Amino acid sequence: MDEDTILGANEAHDEIDVEGLDEVRHAVRLVNVSRTYVLGKRKIDAVRSVNLEVGMGDYIVISGHSGSGKTTLLNIIGAIDSVTEGRIHVMDVPIEDYDESFRATFRLQNTGYMFQSYNLISTLTAIENVMFPMQLTPKSIPELNAEARSLLEMVDMKDRLDHLPWQLSSGEQQRVALARAMANDPPIILADEPTANLDEASAEMVRTILHNLNNKGKAVIVMTHDETIFSMSGVRRFRMLKGELLSDV
Repeated sequence: MDEDTILGANEAHDEIDVEGLDEVRHAVRLVNVSRTYVLGKRKIDAVRSVNLEVGMGDYIVISGHSGSGKTTLLNIIGAIDSVTEGRIHVMDVPIEDYDESFRATFRLQNTGYMFQSYNLISTLTAIENVMFPMQLTPKSIPELNAEARSLLEMVDMKDRLDHLPWQLSSGEQQRVALARAMANDPPIILADEPTANLDEASAEMVRTILHNLNNKGKAVIVMTHDETIFSMSGVRRFRMLKGELLSDV
């Protein structure tokens, strides 16, 4: 990753006013949030009137069948997708009120995202993938390299630093994705089916690290079919059904 890319990204960093985030009331607050897609003459209500408050230190687990709206809801929380109706606040910031440039920078600073399909950049090595979201920091490239290396060691990938995604197994790619999600030490961790298609050793490592991150005060929101995660003590459990979020399950 070249230094010009880092320096250019730093200019965008100054546009975000993060003052007062130490006194955040809600990591996430959704008020009557809906998301409708229009395909030709057909309307698909992916998310319907969802209300949710997530505090710092909460561990939210949401299950549901494929197509129930889980990923869409997570993308809304992660400022990747927009709402059709309702209001969304992340770290008390009404992110729907800002343009995509702000949203992109904000999510890099405040959310670590584990995608179901990993979403590693195919032309970057494992360590470069982890460094990529760190580009908004004022740290030098050697400092970023050292931090990325430390994160990859945490997920037992110290021997795969220079491997490209296609050279890694599914479990190894998800470990890299987890290390990338921890880059910048974000206050919110979002995970979409983080243990799907993993061997049990990799799945247990992911579960343990997510649990440890939550114990450190981070808000963790996981969409999963993993009954081990869903049945953990201390988590708040929800189910998605046809776009609606059902609590107390």
